[in-house]
Amino acid sequence: MTKAIRIHETGGPDVLTWEDVDVARPGPDQVRIRQSAVGLNYIDVYLRTGLYPLPELPAVIGMEGAGVVEETGAEVTEFKPGDRVCYPMNVGGYAGERLIDAGRLLHLPDGIGDTQAAAMMLKGMTAHYLLRRTYRVQPGDPVLVYAAAGGVGLILCQWAKHLGATVIGCVGSAEKAALARAHGCDHAILYDQESVPERVREITGGEGVAVAYDAVGKATFEASLDSLRPFGVMVSFGGASGPVEPFSPAILSSKGSLYVTRPTLATHTATRKLLLEGAEALFDVVLAGHVKIEIGQTYPLEKAAQAHRDLEARKTTGSTVLIP
Repeated sequence: MTKAIRIHETGGPDVLTWEDVDVARPGPDQVRIRQSAVGLNYIDVYLRTGLYPLPELPAVIGMEGAGVVEETGAEVTEFKPGDRVCYPMNVGGYAGERLIDAGRLLHLPDGIGDTQAAAMMLKGMTAHYLLRRTYRVQPGDPVLVYAAAGGVGLILCQWAKHLGATVIGCVGSAEKAALARAHGCDHAILYDQESVPERVREITGGEGVAVAYDAVGKATFEASLDSLRPFGVMVSFGGASGPVEPFSPAILSSKGSLYVTRPTLATHTATRKLLLEGAEALFDVVLAGHVKIEIGQTYPLEKAAQAHRDLEARKTTGSTVLIP
């Protein structure tokens, strides 16, 4: 038995309930872990509201966490009790203890704490696939990052800067602009007060950016397209303002033979090889000090509803961690 946050129906933050949940013995390929920290991500909101359907209800949501192995299944050889571990993209995280398939689990290296890991795995591996797979950023590339002061955004800005890019970040306030600049952002645009495409053209001498990393969705899609240089890549990887409305591919030709893609971390961690490759790259840049993980706020896990409210109200900065 453990304490967990479950939903019995989809809806607003009030559907998150704090209750006792049974945790079974691990199956042959499973591991039971005791969690010390759980990450909060916007995908948790999508699961809570039903935008991303869950297989069944009630369900424990939450997609990343860190802790210690308590028990392993009979066929598990890579992990043993006492190992420090972490994971991204595995639903069931909002709990004190949980089961997880061994193939989805990662060893947590020395030098990275549990809270830090819970703040960075999903967000950092998202940054990895955006920067190194979806559009492979090269030195000198101008790049546009939306929600630059958020959990993914701060990691994206630092990592892109490390790769030699000129980083243009979109933020919602002067305070967030200062935070983004402190984490590798060369230029900050207040997208509630300024025209993003116009500012991008000013910054890039009329050229536009090589890639736009857009986690906002519906409200910023057109501005992202209009900020690209010819042959530029629009990466829509989130929908905080709602899903992008249908559009005609013909607009991509008239705007400069553009590319649009909608990737997801689920695909980029679908195999053990992909999962390990992304995690190792993330661990490397964090341990080397090129990327620092900014934990903006923590909440007790039982206060997850308030954490969701603050996230949706854009009151949070950096990563948010829930403590069981």
